[in-house]
Amino acid sequence: MTVLRTDALFLYPMRYFIQLSYRGTAYNGWQIQPNGITVQEVLEQKLSTLLREPISIIGSGRTDTGVHAEQQFAHFEIDRSLELTDGFLHALNCILPPDIAVQTIFPVEPRVHARFSAVSRYYQYRIRKQKSPFLDMLLYVFRHELDVDRMNEAAALLFKYDDFESFSKVRTKVSHFRCDIHRAEWVMEGNQLTFHIKANRFLYGMVRTLVGTMLEVGQGRMTVAEFEQIILAKDRTSAGRSAPASGLFLVEVAYPPGLFTKKMTNNEQPTPN
Repeated sequence: MTVLRTDALFLYPMRYFIQLSYRGTAYNGWQIQPNGITVQEVLEQKLSTLLREPISIIGSGRTDTGVHAEQQFAHFEIDRSLELTDGFLHALNCILPPDIAVQTIFPVEPRVHARFSAVSRYYQYRIRKQKSPFLDMLLYVFRHELDVDRMNEAAALLFKYDDFESFSKVRTKVSHFRCDIHRAEWVMEGNQLTFHIKANRFLYGMVRTLVGTMLEVGQGRMTVAEFEQIILAKDRTSAGRSAPASGLFLVEVAYPPGLFTKKMTNNEQPTPN
């Protein structure tokens, strides 16, 4: 809602971006749900408490129940400029639970949108063969031997196609199932096997279903040719099971170069689109 102020020519609310990270184990995903606590809900509650007025935030995208984020962005609007001091950020992090951390908050132009201005999202899925008392809720323990070269053959097929309906959860409210894949590869580093995938957008449950299906390829239970037929089938029932949420991380949300280079100061007035 547009708010007119008498002490300034303030015709549009100020828009602020939030950069944050979280461990998703205790949450029913990012987006507010009717029957479970979410990251968005907690962040809105704490911001509203600190700013002493109701705050609604919009994220760059949803993460599923139990999925983690090393980098997530969101934005909110307020009808006044904020003093974004270190003390303000410290106060916010003090009232947030230990598994959510805000790195920075900064003003942007009204046209900049956390979700629609983003050009890509980058996820990692992390797997280890052995149990770890420090990492078990942050990765997938998978003991079976895997042919990583064959899994990378399957991953390379993702560049060939752009319709991934077979890897989307059913009854998803989307207008299409097309995604432009920018990166898809399996990398072994020490004791950890990581699937790296970057795209302009992702479907609901897509990364975990891709991982679960490619694990079948790595075990020799499915050929690379059969994996390609699953892509072509455009049928979720043809793909493998979803891998557990514990190993999935949203690592990076990218925006067009230069979008944030001209960050507005708190004294600048926003302008219409």
